[in-house]
Amino acid sequence: MAFVELEGVTRSVDLPDGGRLDILKGIDLKVEIGDHVSIVGRSGSGKSTLLNLLGLIDTPTSGRLEFDGTPLDKLSSGERDRTRGRDVGFIFQQFNLLPGRTALENVMTPLLYAPGEQFWKRQTRASEMLDRVGLGARLKSTPDQLSGGEQQRVAIARALVRGPRLILADEPTGALDVETGESVMRLLDSAAEASGAALITITHDPNVAAVARRHYRLDGGVLHQVAAAQVHGLAASGATL
Repeated sequence: MAFVELEGVTRSVDLPDGGRLDILKGIDLKVEIGDHVSIVGRSGSGKSTLLNLLGLIDTPTSGRLEFDGTPLDKLSSGERDRTRGRDVGFIFQQFNLLPGRTALENVMTPLLYAPGEQFWKRQTRASEMLDRVGLGARLKSTPDQLSGGEQQRVAIARALVRGPRLILADEPTGALDVETGESVMRLLDSAAEASGAALITITHDPNVAAVARRHYRLDGGVLHQVAAAQVHGLAASGATL
């Protein structure tokens, strides 16, 4: 059974003029624990909307979405929030670190709402996670004292510290140079693999997509699977999907 499964999922919004905008159209997707899936799409293709559905932030207009075997429409808003906090880790392009807080404090933040041992051992867990991403010596550094690549590593540590089973990376290297971005993607892929989490990377960059093991393209709200050879070829040529 897939950990996350979408079947015939649509998402539409009503427009002020009485019309309707169809953002996602019949999305079918299955993601297993341990998968690394990339979804490539241009601006306006529906990537952010799909991310919100996968991360349990939003609900489909129609179709079926199951998370760990439970249909999304069977969860109350509070149950969705608790499931998201426990099982989903988000990594964003702009890092979203708290200014003036140290790397350690930033990574500890998700654990402030965790139950039991995770809360009481939050400093130890955050320190260990920062060490795993190569920042064991930068625990007391604030974001303005870190490079872009280091800030993204802090963001990765923060996303992983609660041991999520699904990691959603939204343009995770968009604010980084190419070399740093490639290093961050290798780190993210290996960290997700080590923890056994499913990783979904949403991007417009074939170089980022190429790190994944399954590849999709979102075009006009429709999701298509893409051959790995095509993605690697575009990454090598500098073209786009």
